[in-house]
Amino acid sequence: MANIKSQIKRNRQNEKRRLRNRVFRGEARTAIKKARVAIQTGDPEASKAAVLLAIRKLDRAAQHGVLHRNNVARRKSRLMKALASMEVKEVAAPAAEVQPEAAEAPKAKRAAASKPKAKEEAVEEPKAKKPASAEKKTAAKKTSAKES
Repeated sequence: MANIKSQIKRNRQNEKRRLRNRVFRGEARTAIKKARVAIQTGDPEASKAAVLLAIRKLDRAAQHGVLHRNNVARRKSRLMKALASMEVKEVAAPAAEVQPEAAEAPKAKRAAASKPKAKEEAVEEPKAKKPASAEKKTAAKKTSAKES
C-alpha cells in the first residue's frame, strides 16, 4: 500500500481506468470471437455483419486508447482477410463446377507473367503550379526590381 498522497490518488485513478477499459476490451474481444465463428460457419451475410460489428468495436477501443491503433489495424486486417477468403472459396466452388476450363486460365496467366515485358515509355507528369500567393510575391519582387 502506498504512503504518498499522490501515489494513493494515482492508484485510485488507475483502478477506475482499468474497470472502464475492461468494458471496451471485452466487447471487442467478444465481437472478434463471434466474427470468427460466423466466418467458420460459412454464412456470408452473417459473417459480414459480424465482422463489421467487430471492426466497430475495435475502432471504439482504439478511440478510447484501450488498444493501440496499430494493434486494431492488424486485427481488422486479419478479420477482413478471413472474410474475403471465405467469399472467394464460395464463389470459386460453383464456378469450378460450371466451367472446367477456368482451371487452366491461371497457368496461362503465370506463363504470361514469366515472360519479360517490354519497357514502358516513361510518361512525364506536368509540374504542379505554384499557389496564387507565391505567384503574387514573385510578381511583386519583379516589379520592385524594375522600378529601382
